[in-house]
Amino acid sequence: MKLKSVDRTVLVQSSNVDLDDMIPAYARKSILQMAGKYFGYLNTATVHFNREGTTYRCAVNMQMGALQMMSGEAKDKDIYAAFRAALEKVAKQLRRAKRELREDKAERVDKEMILREAMRLPWRVGRGVDRTGPGSRSVIDMDERRMPEAAVMSVPIASPRNDAA
Repeated sequence: MKLKSVDRTVLVQSSNVDLDDMIPAYARKSILQMAGKYFGYLNTATVHFNREGTTYRCAVNMQMGALQMMSGEAKDKDIYAAFRAALEKVAKQLRRAKRELREDKAERVDKEMILREAMRLPWRVGRGVDRTGPGSRSVIDMDERRMPEAAVMSVPIASPRNDAA
């Protein structure tokens, strides 16, 4: 999936770490790539780096589409590893949210049931007249076994025109 829109730029901050040009560019590229992978609509994203003794702490916050804010935080001695670990936590949350949305859709039980029923019953298709309504013919089973109601196809009959007026 391509990234469809970005409302705001990705904000990369640091409180006590000197960030060169490579870390913010890497963070922006990685976040935009992950946003395109999962949903495609990135509303806002922030990355915050902090130094705690010999380790770096990275916090990544992302909001995509109408979803809630996803957050991930990680510590590591390498600043890039801390960012990748925090981003992977956010990616896991996005993956779960996408799966939940995809599995939340209702299954078409009626359609499945009709198709299975039609495949299970041995019936022949023949032509006959079924009086389902005025001016319509239906294709029905001639073998006294009835097809499921949804499998009967009604075809309207054209009425003759009276053009001699």
